[in-house]
Amino acid sequence: MERRRREPRPKQYEEEVINIGRVTKVTKGGRHFRFSATVAVGNRKGKIGLGTGKANEVVDAIKKAVQVATKNVVEVSIVDERTIPHEVIGIRGASKIMLKPASKGTGVKAGGPVRKVLELAGVKDILSKSLGSNTKINMAYATLEALKSQRTKEHVAKLRGKKVEEII
Repeated sequence: MERRRREPRPKQYEEEVINIGRVTKVTKGGRHFRFSATVAVGNRKGKIGLGTGKANEVVDAIKKAVQVATKNVVEVSIVDERTIPHEVIGIRGASKIMLKPASKGTGVKAGGPVRKVLELAGVKDILSKSLGSNTKINMAYATLEALKSQRTKEHVAKLRGKKVEEII
């Protein structure tokens, strides 16, 4: 019998670990440690996803998080392949992230998890400001919410049943 080796498929998304946390469950037998991981996946061309996974080992938690993130990939609108269409605020829990479009050559003016999510989404020029809690997981999800709520001129025109020229 001839066995065929499965060739690994090329990864369609890049992965970035946002947070790894150690979770402890205290029982009468002692402490039971597990790990939770939050991961962002994206193709740097307008697709981004976030996911969280828990397991007994860090590597397994990251694998689970990547699987969840790839299932939750969404398309975000990017203008001129570098910035966002308009200013927006994303909220998740107590975290608030404000995103502003920036002129060409500005770069990604963001830190921590916000920067990772924006870079994986393919945004090259943007300004950001954290207005609420700085919890890594909530900041990442707030950034994703802000990106999802973006509307392009074409999208708004389609919603109103008009042409782009009529809106501008």
